[in-house]
Amino acid sequence: MTRTLYIVSTTVFWLVVFGLGMTSALWNPGEQGDAQAQGKAVTLAELARHAAPGNCWMAIRGSVYDLSAYLPAHPSPPDIVLPWCGKEATEAYNTKTKGRPHAPYADELLAKYRIGTLAKAH
Repeated sequence: MTRTLYIVSTTVFWLVVFGLGMTSALWNPGEQGDAQAQGKAVTLAELARHAAPGNCWMAIRGSVYDLSAYLPAHPSPPDIVLPWCGKEATEAYNTKTKGRPHAPYADELLAKYRIGTLAKAH
């Protein structure tokens, strides 16, 4: 009886784990996203219109991110980040303006806020 219970409970456990893994995109809106928005080309002029704390877009490594919702949670003081709202901020992001790179976790977190790509200037 104990062996049967063990086999059944282990099987159910792995089915639940597998099922949750398959449906995690439904639960995490940061991983979802409108496919059209993910590929949206944002010009420098449009980027510049989003330069306020409550409306903060940044271009980093060719992608554009809407960081408005994240700014209150950012570990550094706002005056470190806010000057880069509405701008191309790759160098600032890569060096944290102090010559130190962000941790890999920051790159993973950044991906959740991607809204498009920076349009090439003609």
